Amino acid sequence: METRQRSISGIYRGAPFHWVGDGFRVTNYFPSGTDFGPKISPYILLDYHAPHVYPPTESQHRGVGPHPHRGFETVTLAFEGSIAHHDSIGNGGVIGPGDVQWMTAASGILHKEYHSTEFARTGGTMHMMQIWVNLPKAHKMDPPRYQPIVASQMGQVELPNGGGWVRVIAGSYQGAKGPAVTFTPINMFDILLEPQGRIDLSFPAHENTAVAVLKGDVKINGATSAAALDFVLFENDGQDFSVEAQTETHLLLLNGEPIHEPAVQYGPFVMNTKQEIREAIEDFNSGKFGHLDD
Repeated sequence: METRQRSISGIYRGAPFHWVGDGFRVTNYFPSGTDFGPKISPYILLDYHAPHVYPPTESQHRGVGPHPHRGFETVTLAFEGSIAHHDSIGNGGVIGPGDVQWMTAASGILHKEYHSTEFARTGGTMHMMQIWVNLPKAHKMDPPRYQPIVASQMGQVELPNGGGWVRVIAGSYQGAKGPAVTFTPINMFDILLEPQGRIDLSFPAHENTAVAVLKGDVKINGATSAAALDFVLFENDGQDFSVEAQTETHLLLLNGEPIHEPAVQYGPFVMNTKQEIREAIEDFNSGKFGHLDD
């Protein structure tokens, strides 16, 4: 029987930190850390780059060179440092603290991500996250697109009693709307809680929901503790839950309507069938994803 309070399915840590290219030191929470399967849909990958200090360099390409994607979206969130993006349909830009780049690969794109020229020159702390969001079959072969989202565009809600704030990247919270345009219903919130600050959240029970703790210590539903680097996955047995900070806390909330379709992933391609994966590889090898210089 469904209850009002949403319980916790589990609290997880990511896979060991490793390098993506020569510019991003990340831990993968899923699918490598834990394969949550349909319980995390529409999200299919989360790489977290915890704060890491990089020395200055004259290299213009510290990061990840040109590579393909098809069938999903990449969402890159910058918390500290700045990241540059270029792709094969002519988009490019730099995001800094509080900004997001939301790239829809869809039918196929080449892109590269690397430290911005200025950040590489000065060095400093990089803190970021990348999330992959699946696309439903009806939109997997749509034209690619790119949404550069700056911090000032996001809806923001101050929590009661100086408890912190919520920045809405996608979806809505207490009337504040996020600027990201999505193909399925998604809520993505960047949350800061002051010590003893509290946030109460509610989503339909059938929607998948998780919270990544990036900094601090929290109590969930007044009882369960979670700390920095914990990933809290909720059950689909209720709507409401609360998070209360014990110390200054930074959270990322992921919520969304699951996509009830088969998903086949092969590296940078996520489609519905193995045949579609084979077609993606053939299209990439034949140059149909365009061209992008190193």
